[in-house]
Amino acid sequence: MTDTIEIVAALIRDGAGRVLLVRKRGTVAFMQPGGKRDCREDDVTALAREIDEELGCRLVADSIRPLGSFDAISANEPGFRVRAALYEVEVTGEIAPKAEIEAMMWIDPAAPADIALAPLTRDHVLPLASRNSVADNA
Repeated sequence: MTDTIEIVAALIRDGAGRVLLVRKRGTVAFMQPGGKRDCREDDVTALAREIDEELGCRLVADSIRPLGSFDAISANEPGFRVRAALYEVEVTGEIAPKAEIEAMMWIDPAAPADIALAPLTRDHVLPLASRNSVADNA
């Protein structure tokens, strides 16, 4: 039986509709910012904390939109799956890699670069993001 890790993840876009991906130190796959909830944290609290820790920016409170829960093979923990509560959010402040984040990039969700992607990002987030244009999210 495969264990499941419960996480929260953010779909963050820029003005051109590109999606922000991050890569954790010591890993190869790019993925959404986010992570595990701390004890008794709700999704939004956990996501706000993770965004601040990983990227040094803050969530715009009235921009948070739930997109659903998605399940995939874990990119960084062999033998595990992840179940992500995915939220589309806007952020404020300078976005820069912090803590365990080694790299970040903005990609076109409909034509991702030739990079290693986490299964959750590849199979769920980017297809969802490419179906929803920036105009749909205004």
